[in-house]
Amino acid sequence: MRIYPLTARPLTFAALALGSALLSFSVPGEAKELKLGLITPPQHVWTKAAHEFAERVESESDGDLSVALFPAGQLGDEPAMFAQMQSGLLDMGIMTAAITSQREPSVNGWFTPFLFDSVEDAIQAAHTPAAEQMLDNLEDKGLHAFGYTFAGMRHILMRDHAVTSLDDLDHQKIRIIPISAMQTWWRATGAVPTPIQLPDVYQGLQNKMIDGVGIDLDALVGSGFDEVAQHLTLTNHMAFPAIAMISTTTWNTLSENERKVVNHAMHEALDWANQAQIDAEADNLAYLEKHIDVRHLDDAKTQFAKANAAFDDKFSVLPLISQFQQQVADQHTEQ
Repeated sequence: MRIYPLTARPLTFAALALGSALLSFSVPGEAKELKLGLITPPQHVWTKAAHEFAERVESESDGDLSVALFPAGQLGDEPAMFAQMQSGLLDMGIMTAAITSQREPSVNGWFTPFLFDSVEDAIQAAHTPAAEQMLDNLEDKGLHAFGYTFAGMRHILMRDHAVTSLDDLDHQKIRIIPISAMQTWWRATGAVPTPIQLPDVYQGLQNKMIDGVGIDLDALVGSGFDEVAQHLTLTNHMAFPAIAMISTTTWNTLSENERKVVNHAMHEALDWANQAQIDAEADNLAYLEKHIDVRHLDDAKTQFAKANAAFDDKFSVLPLISQFQQQVADQHTEQ
């Protein structure tokens, strides 16, 4: 396994193309190397999952396959990495469902507000037929998807005051990921959804360019946002998954046995990461409760009813999203 340091220069498209060609025409007896890119920093659970995957691939293939990791967006932002995978220039990625939804609209179903109470609920939903169909729908986009992994549930972190009611968000600049599902929901809350890159959030809060951020506890603690924003309201308003995938161009170059190794190693790594995230939720919350103002908004779903309806009007009309929502509801009923 190779892990490229954060100071390494991003690979050019030509270099990636050469790497892809070398994968397809490896010298007999030499290990094939898969290149995996992701946006998260080294300490994030998704990057740790990539490490788990790489170690398992090398072990289960007896060294015939290896994985080179490029964390922290070294190969570009997620749209750039998607383009590289779809053209066969990059082999693999663990990509946020947020940016994946721009290629497969049904993935927006994961951002249904208040659909899940916890990470455990979201992990269980990953096994519904509708969630699996979302993965299958990526095949005709040049991507073979293995499964889901999760960061924490989304909450609201504010710089100057806690959110105790919907009124506290009125005209507040809230950092979001620039996808339609989040723009629709946040705009309907009365806030001003403000898309900026995650690495710029710390400075944005510090310089008062933004008033708050929709965030999971992993990113909050890992990025030190609690140093510049002291008011966290626990809402569980959305889940935040990522999807592990491989370029179908690369997938088609692998032998049947190599596919079995990669598939098994990835599913084992995703299972490991999901359990690690369940544990991390409790640890992160315990840390934050000692350092900043943490509040629960128990009636959040009711208070955000107008925003929830705005999401439903735009996205719940899509058949696969509607099926997903119903299957998740059925799971809750069975529990």
